[in-house]
Amino acid sequence: MRKWTPLTAICVGAFMLLVDASIVNTALPEMSQDLHSTFTALQWVVDVYALTLAALLMAFGSLGDRLGHRRLYLAGLAVFGLASLACALAPDAGTLIAARAAQGLGGAAMMTSTTALLNAAYQGRDRGTAFGVWGAVNGAAAAAGPVLGGLLTQQFGWRSIFLVNLPVAALAGWLTVRRLAPGRTAAAAGRFDLPGAASFTLFAAALTYGLIESGERGWNDPLVLGALAGAALALAAFTTVELRTAHPLLDLRLLRNPAFTGLAAAGLLLTAAAFAQLTYTGLWLQQVLDLGPLNAGLAVCPLAAAAFVTAPLGTRLLRGAPPRLPVALGLALIGGGTLLLTLVSPGSGWTALLPGLLATGTGVGLATPPMMSTVLAAVPRARAGMASGAFNTARQLGLALGIAVLGTVFQNTLRDRGPADPRHAYATALDHVYLAAGAAGLLAAALVTLLVRRPTPPAPAPAPAPALAKDRSPQPS
Repeated sequence: MRKWTPLTAICVGAFMLLVDASIVNTALPEMSQDLHSTFTALQWVVDVYALTLAALLMAFGSLGDRLGHRRLYLAGLAVFGLASLACALAPDAGTLIAARAAQGLGGAAMMTSTTALLNAAYQGRDRGTAFGVWGAVNGAAAAAGPVLGGLLTQQFGWRSIFLVNLPVAALAGWLTVRRLAPGRTAAAAGRFDLPGAASFTLFAAALTYGLIESGERGWNDPLVLGALAGAALALAAFTTVELRTAHPLLDLRLLRNPAFTGLAAAGLLLTAAAFAQLTYTGLWLQQVLDLGPLNAGLAVCPLAAAAFVTAPLGTRLLRGAPPRLPVALGLALIGGGTLLLTLVSPGSGWTALLPGLLATGTGVGLATPPMMSTVLAAVPRARAGMASGAFNTARQLGLALGIAVLGTVFQNTLRDRGPADPRHAYATALDHVYLAAGAAGLLAAALVTLLVRRPTPPAPAPAPAPALAKDRSPQPS
């Protein structure tokens, strides 16, 4: 049906950008061998994509209101496609990392536009159907990433995981041009907060850089200390800018709301606990157990499958319960499930992962669906878009920082254990990774339990000033 063509255009692009967050995991060993890259370079191949997404989501959300979300979505598709081609042709790890950063830039432009485009394209019951399909596609992308990456790598080599994006991006672009109306841009959204966007991006990049490089250089290295100091200065600058500007990227008054702050922190910790460890689990599956890329991808699929099944069931069974109940319960399951992964021992096979992956996936399925609605219920309606962008930024930043922190834990343990017995070294390193991830999940559950106390209605937005000119409120794109 023609009316669902806009949904197809949006979902094709969303599937592509979300799959690329995890599709590289099962290709890492072959990439490393082909490009002669270091462990730190492998971390950057995965992490720079999530980092760029996190750093630019709020900025691109604001730009979309000014430029139009359809225009921004098309620009993101073009950048993503060209960056994917650059990834496929990369002659060395440095070029691949730079191209992955460009992919993240295009992905951020696309991600911030998808919900606005769906909202403008559909009304009434069709809108609910469209968002339901979009949500299912997001879940399917999480499940498909490792398997699709393993299949393509095993059959056609690691470069094929990027080449496949070219026809997909072209199809999404063609459908968007043909079937998505241009929409209207905002009449007046205030001056774009460039200093805020720049300082936040610098903060996220410097912090992630310092954490990743600490694994190879050590915490006392001047470069690591300089990066962490730069991150602190950038955060201070961001705070100062946001407090003084009339049109902030993030209204810091939102952080005075305990429920919003607790949920944002929990979103960050959720992705760090549930998904960041999969990068190092995949290395163990291939480098120690000698599984092929496809089998390694299938081995971690129970997490995504459990989440996919649990999400609709949990929503139905816990309907009417306080929102913090499924969120806190899900986060506790993520923490406990990740701790169950410590069952991995030097003599274990891939089946040792099953109890932990199933529990973690069940927790993801319980916690994720109600988190966004709970965030939006905790803030004034006038700040709903900003709160949504900040929450999604926190989740993406959690993945970037989780990969960095857990990678440092993993690398330091491997170095301490030495190369004499790789099986014991990997098992011990994974134990430390899972302990850190499990602690993050349990901390997230505690934050939600303590801070999201009751469904208190948000404070009303400040009354508008008397109208002296025509209405200049933003219009939907």
